[in-house]
Amino acid sequence: METLAPWVLIALLLAGWEIACRALHVAPYLLPPPSQVAAALIANLATLLSAAWRTLAVAIVALIIASLIAQALAMLVALSSILDRAIRPLASVIQVTPVVAIAPLFLIWAGIDHPERALVALAVVVAFFPIFSGAVAGLKSADPDLERLFALYGASRWQTVTRLRLPSAVPFLLEGHKVGAGLAIIGAVVAEFGAGSGGVRGLAWQILDAGNKLQTDRMIAALAALGVMGVALHGLLARAELAGLRWWRGR
Repeated sequence: METLAPWVLIALLLAGWEIACRALHVAPYLLPPPSQVAAALIANLATLLSAAWRTLAVAIVALIIASLIAQALAMLVALSSILDRAIRPLASVIQVTPVVAIAPLFLIWAGIDHPERALVALAVVVAFFPIFSGAVAGLKSADPDLERLFALYGASRWQTVTRLRLPSAVPFLLEGHKVGAGLAIIGAVVAEFGAGSGGVRGLAWQILDAGNKLQTDRMIAALAALGVMGVALHGLLARAELAGLRWWRGR
């Protein structure tokens, strides 16, 4: 029953949407009924799948790069209190900087011929902070008694980090990556909007193109594809998190 609950709610919302559009005679270019959106989705399925793959590929590459950078910096922060005080303010600045504001700058740096580089870089900026924050919090969550025990046995700072703090950080890292994956998709889409050209033909371009042509049904179909992609990626990472936590608890 719990599995069916969200599907039942979605069906009720779609039915209410369909009935309201037909009963109120809403113009299709303002708000098409779900049946028309479904027809547009089927008619443009190949194009939307190709665009979704481009956006997803950018998000995955950005997530991997953000993960490597964030974990490396978190390890440095864990090893040195001076680096902690130096890096944290810069990381906070990255967190609060709107990606829309810096998108034009990244596009200029990447060059007109290589807008995909700017997309990846912007998605990395968006996905970086939750992974870095989770890694730092996890590395500092180790049991103080165990840290004193390591010190008592003469363990070096590197041994303490790799053999005690890093295993303790696993749950935080998993959660940070789950949040970062969703933000990477958002960053990729916002960057595509910032690019604003046919050189980047992801889902954002499909939304822009449909909006310019008043094809609201195709626009909503692209939004639906984006939502499905985000939910699928979140579900995969949630399963990976459960598997990782089972391994961690077994350890």
